[in-house]
Amino acid sequence: MKMKGSKMLFEAFLREGVDTIFGIPGGAIINVYDELCNYEDKINFYLFRHEQGATHAADGYARVTGKPGVVIVTSGPGATNTVTGIATAYMDSIPLVVITGQVPTSFIGTDAFQEVDVTGITMPITKHNHLVTSIEELPYAIKEAFYVATTGRPGPVVLDFPKDIQTAEGEFNYPDEIEILGYKPTVKGHPKQIKKAMELLKESKRPIVIVGGGANLSGAMDLVNRFIDKFGVPAVSTLMGRGVNPSDERLYYDGIGMHGAYYGNYAVANADLIIALGVRFSDRILGNPRTFARNAKIVHVDIDPAEIGKNVSVDVPIVGDLRNVLEEFLKYDLDTDFSEWIEELQEVKKKYPLTYKRDGKLIKPQYIVEKVNEVFPDDTIVVADVGQNQMWVAQYYRFKHQRSFLCSGGLGTMGYALPAGIGAKIGAPDREVVIFAGDGGFQMNIQELMTVKRYNLPVKIIVMDNKALGMVRQWQQLFFNCRYSATILADNPDFAKIAEAVGIKAMRIEKPDEVDRAVEELARSKEPMLIHAVVDPAENVLPMVPPGGDVGTPLVEAPYDESFVERVLKVIEESRRGDER
Repeated sequence: MKMKGSKMLFEAFLREGVDTIFGIPGGAIINVYDELCNYEDKINFYLFRHEQGATHAADGYARVTGKPGVVIVTSGPGATNTVTGIATAYMDSIPLVVITGQVPTSFIGTDAFQEVDVTGITMPITKHNHLVTSIEELPYAIKEAFYVATTGRPGPVVLDFPKDIQTAEGEFNYPDEIEILGYKPTVKGHPKQIKKAMELLKESKRPIVIVGGGANLSGAMDLVNRFIDKFGVPAVSTLMGRGVNPSDERLYYDGIGMHGAYYGNYAVANADLIIALGVRFSDRILGNPRTFARNAKIVHVDIDPAEIGKNVSVDVPIVGDLRNVLEEFLKYDLDTDFSEWIEELQEVKKKYPLTYKRDGKLIKPQYIVEKVNEVFPDDTIVVADVGQNQMWVAQYYRFKHQRSFLCSGGLGTMGYALPAGIGAKIGAPDREVVIFAGDGGFQMNIQELMTVKRYNLPVKIIVMDNKALGMVRQWQQLFFNCRYSATILADNPDFAKIAEAVGIKAMRIEKPDEVDRAVEELARSKEPMLIHAVVDPAENVLPMVPPGGDVGTPLVEAPYDESFVERVLKVIEESRRGDER
């Protein structure tokens, strides 16, 4: 059957099960958007205010549903505006298919209006990208994009779609299956390696399971918890691995890494066996690679062979889909007893608990997180931005389900939370979605409040305003002798008034005794709502492993900097005087 390239795209979407698209139109993609009119009853389209927002929304949708997020934007600046969202997805292994308009093929290389080499720009931050140069190759190219994005280790794919290919006619021969030379992901772990891993577990006295983002991406969290429960092995998680929920709470020791729990890092530093499940051993986990888990043998399970042995030496590498490998692990019956090790970890947890100093003067951001955890349902999806707000959520929220914590882990993208939360709500309309953002990150994609209102999406937003680029401010305090260069944001706007101007219900809170009522009202609300919480500007995220430090000896205390609070108040006062003038 002959059809235009723009129609081929949507017919391919239907065959791939796509029912949701995010984007913004433009001249070089106008033919595709014209064709979209014919598919409005089959495909839901969400118009965003910035292409970065649309790409983060597709990312949030993909993380919650497990399906690829689809983005359609125009050429030139429309395409380049997606770069941060693509890189965010690439670092966290999120499946996206990004369709970018391009100038006609005859204009490519002439510096035509809004021409950009999109494939060249995105090559380092995509799993695959493709410039379509003929109508004949289009059906295969679309199939290839979805196949590569969703198989093996997931990731983003860019399909650059020239304007003349959109209007050209050709035969729509869409393949049911494809094979790509040299691309054959290994999904089953090698039996001998699996046997070696279980033999090491049997011999171990102090094992620890590290649960990574791969457990969430593969939908393997139930199997992870079954493994932990069956063999009684204590576990920790990376930032992206939240959702570990064994039946015995004594088996879970929270997060590890730079801002992990003291007792979680202690468990890793003192283990004799590490079983790493879908972990990439990033620098934020390792600290100093030379001192990381120096007495432990390491079993590393990952679907991407390039990750195994990349940052740490591994004793038993197992390449495969985590679900398949865990099912093989669970076939073993081992007589294991790690009670002495667990008792030791319990003692460390009692001695160095996750805690913070409470007082009645200023709102503590950690308490807001605890209160949200208390009043919202167990299956709530929590989306955090980047920085201190992200770490407080990771430390003090008790995640009990897979795919329930969304954040930019690898790239650390400020401005991620609001649009990603929108995408999460679109992907999971029956679940509560709570968005945490700092005052700095929130302003980077604040325009998407209009998207929230446009579609009346009942997301719940909490802006924790500490009048600073908080994490950078914390580093300046601890490592740069309190020289607060370019981090004070004491002239922030009233975010509640901005939300109300858009038509979103909002409130501003400044006192600790206002938190409970505000969060409870947030939970009851059936419409979108925002809380602007002015929090203690000098509060730090602790524990903290200094960059390149030993994860076994993190900082657990830091001086409270009253002088910073005074500086913030001074800037606010000067700003008020300026307003009066």
